[in-house]
Amino acid sequence: MKAKTKQLLSYSTLSSFLKSNAVLWVLLAIVVFLSIFSRYFLTVGNLLDVAKQSAINGILALGMTFVITTGGIDLSVGSTWAISGVIAALLMHAGIPWPVALLVCMASGVLCGFLSGLLITKGRLQPFIATLATMNVYRGIALIITGGLTIYGRLPTKFKYLGAGIILSFIPMPVIIFLFIFLLSWFIFKFQVFGRFLTAIGNSREAARLSGINVDKMISLAYMYSGLLAAIGGGIIATARLGAAEPTIGSGAELDAIASVVIGGTSMSGGETRIRGTLIGAILLSAINNGLTLLNVPTYYRISVVGLIIIVAMLIDALGKER
Repeated sequence: MKAKTKQLLSYSTLSSFLKSNAVLWVLLAIVVFLSIFSRYFLTVGNLLDVAKQSAINGILALGMTFVITTGGIDLSVGSTWAISGVIAALLMHAGIPWPVALLVCMASGVLCGFLSGLLITKGRLQPFIATLATMNVYRGIALIITGGLTIYGRLPTKFKYLGAGIILSFIPMPVIIFLFIFLLSWFIFKFQVFGRFLTAIGNSREAARLSGINVDKMISLAYMYSGLLAAIGGGIIATARLGAAEPTIGSGAELDAIASVVIGGTSMSGGETRIRGTLIGAILLSAINNGLTLLNVPTYYRISVVGLIIIVAMLIDALGKER
């Protein structure tokens, strides 16, 4: 009897381990597949490209994770990326020191998130509607203040280093920033009450409110964090990497961010968060996009693949809840 019980416990532990790390196994399978069909995939240069590609999306996805944990969604991250990058570039063009421009850039991202959160908490709009509206408003402002033109040139070398710099002879600077933000986000959910409050709100807003949590404040802070990371990942890193700010950039970034979060195991209905899963999900998406490019798969097929991945991840999430 004891042997049978021990066997069942071992099976349960193994099953739990496999399920909790499912996205990691998928990533490993994708790596094996792409390395077989493309001899360039596992080269150091290409792997560094995958890491750089995953950094920007990963940073946006980490902010999105905070929002989705509350049961919300932020469709405005791509537009926040565009407007914050444009603001930073315009300030530097005007002769403002680049550290000041970076602070204003991040502040603009926080403001964008604050306004979205305000519409949701005080305006009582659904997150989808509120952020769909702000997505268009922020994009429109970016186009208005630039006249629809790309801002390039006259960006300081030290600023560009944030997007194109190398540390220890081979580690891209964007990857370092991504890992730092990942560790910060993980720390918040693991050891800070803020993360626990967001999880409680995602499980039940009313129960969270009755337990003394300031629900509106916590939701607003989640959207502000999402806006901040959109400004860092897009407005700073992407602008520094390209050496230019485009008012149309970041279109569709929300799809990749949401995909990374959902693939990573965070529930779209809120209350269940996997920060590590978001990290792996971002790397997985970048690996797939990179691999399909190496295999000369047309862009529109790649877009379809991302959509299918989201559908599969959502179905798995729904089936898991039914059980």
